[in-house]
Amino acid sequence: MPLNSDKRLTQAERTEISDNRMLEAAVSLIVDYGPSATSLKEIGLRAGYSRGLAGQRFGSKDKLFAFVLRQVGENWLGQLNQATRNLTGLTAIHTALDEHYKFCVEAPIQVRAFYTLWFESVNAGSELTEIIGNIHKRRHADVKNWMLMDQTVGDDLKSRADDIAGQFCASVIGIVYSWLASPDDLGEIRSLHENLKNTMSLLIQAKGET
Repeated sequence: MPLNSDKRLTQAERTEISDNRMLEAAVSLIVDYGPSATSLKEIGLRAGYSRGLAGQRFGSKDKLFAFVLRQVGENWLGQLNQATRNLTGLTAIHTALDEHYKFCVEAPIQVRAFYTLWFESVNAGSELTEIIGNIHKRRHADVKNWMLMDQTVGDDLKSRADDIAGQFCASVIGIVYSWLASPDDLGEIRSLHENLKNTMSLLIQAKGET
């Protein structure tokens, strides 16, 4: 009789598997019922474990939601970094928007859970607020750096890179909010991403000519 494969796993491997299962369970529950109605007990049960495991592992819903934000955020950051490596200026901005739309299509449940937590926790005054703030600052800094590192961008435009980054970040948040309201309308979301690419092109080119 073959040995149970679980017995050949290390503790670290078993922990990684259970974390991945609970991440998937938490994401689906957040999307289906909202953060307030998502319990640690239900996350453990949906993940296929005891009702108390999620509580033992994370201690509180905020800690579990922080785990979700970090995991989804790291997945997105890895995809974005790979796509925009060695890119600057408009090329980087356009590529980032293409990747953002791609992430929405390829991992819609994760993205919806991520932004649901983002919008509902932004004023929570908890660990989630700090995580959200850091993610926002990182996104803003990336766009600003893409402008500053582009050798074809003039000094006048670079002096306004902070404003351009702010406009970009605000627009992406608006697109996401629209998507959460109509999650099945990917055609509209694709159009909004393309429109933002066009807007950023006009904004940067117009500022570059002044």
